[in-house]
Amino acid sequence: MNPTPDPRLGMTVTHRRYVPYSHAHYGGNLVDGAYVLAMFGDVVTDLCIRTDGDEGLFAGYSTVEFRAPVRAGDVLEATAVVARVGNRSRTVELVARVLCRATPDVSPSAATVLSEPIVCTTATGTVVIPT
Repeated sequence: MNPTPDPRLGMTVTHRRYVPYSHAHYGGNLVDGAYVLAMFGDVVTDLCIRTDGDEGLFAGYSTVEFRAPVRAGDVLEATAVVARVGNRSRTVELVARVLCRATPDVSPSAATVLSEPIVCTTATGTVVIPT
């Protein structure tokens, strides 16, 4: 007989955030990869509160891929999904997408909603829930 699957498996949380120009770190208004990793930390904290009633502790990443640039003026969406549930650990799949992008060639404050979001960062991480 198969045990009942853990209801936390597949739990998904998504956050959205505007990337302010104060976070531009490189030429072309590029933002460093740590910005998205911090966003992943926030969305995983929210996920842990919802699944376990605790913020949890991010133990580490097994993979991180920076797949496209993030720029000041972007609107990002970060999603965390519980992929595995252990006794105290959770494996979480993460993806960040650019939903909107500034278009300074149109005007200084112009921006557009992208017809297709751009996957900018993916990762797999492990979080531990204290006993």
